[in-house]
Amino acid sequence: MRKGKVAVLRVQPETVLDDIGKLCDLAGMADTLDRSAGTILKDNISWHFPFPGANTTPWQLEGITRALQSAGFGDLSCVQNQTVVTDTFKGEDLNHYMPILKKYNVPVLYNFKDTDMTWEVYRPKAKMHVLDTIYPDGIRVPGYFHGRNIVHLPTVKCHIYTTTTGAMKNAFGGLLHDHRHYTHSWIHQTLVDLLAIQQEIHPGVFALMDGTTAGNGPGPRTMIPVIKNVMLAGSDQVAIDAVAAKMMGFDPLQIGYIRLAHDDGLGIGDPRDIEIIGDDVSNESWGFEVGNNGVSRFGDLLWFSPFRIFQKLFFRTPLVHLFIMGSETYHDYYRWPFKDRKVYEKWSRETEWGRLFREYES
Repeated sequence: MRKGKVAVLRVQPETVLDDIGKLCDLAGMADTLDRSAGTILKDNISWHFPFPGANTTPWQLEGITRALQSAGFGDLSCVQNQTVVTDTFKGEDLNHYMPILKKYNVPVLYNFKDTDMTWEVYRPKAKMHVLDTIYPDGIRVPGYFHGRNIVHLPTVKCHIYTTTTGAMKNAFGGLLHDHRHYTHSWIHQTLVDLLAIQQEIHPGVFALMDGTTAGNGPGPRTMIPVIKNVMLAGSDQVAIDAVAAKMMGFDPLQIGYIRLAHDDGLGIGDPRDIEIIGDDVSNESWGFEVGNNGVSRFGDLLWFSPFRIFQKLFFRTPLVHLFIMGSETYHDYYRWPFKDRKVYEKWSRETEWGRLFREYES
C-alpha cells in the first residue's frame, strides 16, 4: 500500500527560523532534492498587498533559504510570475522579500521577462487531462525550470475555485504563461496535469507551507486571517495539500484536484495513508468555509455554469481587459483601502506574527 509523509510542527515567532530548519529535516528535504542541480524558490504572491495568510511570509522565505544553504544547496534562485490581478514588484516589496534574498545572495528572476527565461513547448510523457486540449499549439513552460529542483512556498488558505490552495496550486503561476486563465473551467484537472509535468522536469519537488496565520473564507485574497501557529513540509505535494485541507476542516478526497492526483498515483490524498511526523494534529479541524465575496459569484457563472460557452468572447478577446480592470478596482481600490487594510493593521498591531512581520520592514 502506498504511503505519504508530511511533517508538521507548531511554531512560535521567537524560534520560527530554527523551527523551519527542524521541519525540513523531519520532512527529508535534503534527501528529496538533488544537490547537483540548481534549486528554484517559488514563493506565492496571491495579492501584492501584505494581507495576512495570502502570501509567502518573510520568515518562511528566510527559513527555507537558511535550511537549504545549511544543507549544502548553493545554487538558489527565486522565480517570480506576473498575474492579471497582482503586481509582482509591489508584492515582493510590500511583503519584504527583497532584503532577505539580498542578504542570502539569492538572485530573483521573472518568468515574464525574456531576458531571464524563455517559454518552450514541452511534450509531457504523462497523459494530460486537459492541458493539451486547452493549448492545442503546445504546452509552454519556462526552459529555465528543466533540470532544477523546485521548492514551493504556499500558505494554508481557502480558495473560491478550488476550496483550498497550497503546494499543487503554487505551480500554476510558474508553469503557465499569462493565458493561464484559459484553464479556469478545468482548474482541478489543470493542477493535476501540472503536477505530472513537475515530476518529469524537476529532479526534486518540495513544499514548505505556512499556517502561522491561515486564511478562512473566500481566498486567496479576501479572507479572514486566523492564527494557527503551524507549518507543514513534505515532498509529496498531494499529501501536504491533503493534510492542510483536513486541518482546515475539509474532506481532502472531496476536493477535485486532490482526489484526481491521488487516483492518478501522483501522491497520496487519503489522510488515512499519510504519516504525520512531528506534532500531533490528528484532531485539528478548524471549521473553515469558503463562502463568497460577491464578485466570486460572477466568476462562477463564467467559469463553471452554462454561461461558460461565452468564455472565448470574454476572455480571449480584448474584452478581457474589462475583467482585469474590474478585479483591480474591486481588490485594490475598494477592498484594500476600505476593508482589508484595517484587517492587516489590526493583525500587525495585535498579534505576535504581525509584529514579526513588521520587524522585517527594517
